[in-house]
Amino acid sequence: MASSASLRLRSSPRRPRGVSLTVAAAASPDVEKAPSSSPPAPSDEPSDLSAVAESVKVLKDAAKTRKVPAPEVLAALAKIKKAKLDTSSFFETLGGTESPGRTWMLIFTAQVRGNISQGSKLEKGSYFPVTAVQRFDAAGQRIENGVYLGPAGSLTFEGRLSWKKKILAFVFERIRVKVGPLPSLEIPFGGGDKSREPSTKDPFFLWFYVDEEIAVAQGKGGGTAFWCRCRRVPA
Repeated sequence: MASSASLRLRSSPRRPRGVSLTVAAAASPDVEKAPSSSPPAPSDEPSDLSAVAESVKVLKDAAKTRKVPAPEVLAALAKIKKAKLDTSSFFETLGGTESPGRTWMLIFTAQVRGNISQGSKLEKGSYFPVTAVQRFDAAGQRIENGVYLGPAGSLTFEGRLSWKKKILAFVFERIRVKVGPLPSLEIPFGGGDKSREPSTKDPFFLWFYVDEEIAVAQGKGGGTAFWCRCRRVPA
């Protein structure tokens, strides 16, 4: 499998609309071709709606080409984080309605400057250099996070998740390692009491935007990233 994949995003509507890893065999995911559904609708003023729609367009262009300059991507992420969006559809859009859920390729990550609790500014963003894919299963309450290195192998983490408002908390339970043509090796990993629901004491993502093509979230440490919807990586 190639370490990166050619992105073929679905076309975006022109009018403004509401706008981490277990080991499996390496394979290069392709972006899904299903038609776009309506993005979440912002509750801000029309000017804010326009800013969010334009920022989403920037991110979709960045996901497709990986040529949008980092400062422009950072500015788009910052605008989306400031917007007040309806988050009620985020989890279903992110994780689907049936297992095994939906998969998303990590496109861009950004660090923060300043105290997270007092607000922070995004800086030093860059496109993620290898194929990293996350699977969110809303129906099964599961998460899988993997890095795929083509013929060299892959490393993935799998565990359980919970969703409250716009926070997705998770706990990994096992690791899978795949090296070259050798069989995969599965190793139990943390997880603790499996009856305990993940909470903000565990790693989590705070979601700011999710539609059928891209998703934007901030991690517990304050770093922000965006993903592009893709096909599931074969096991």
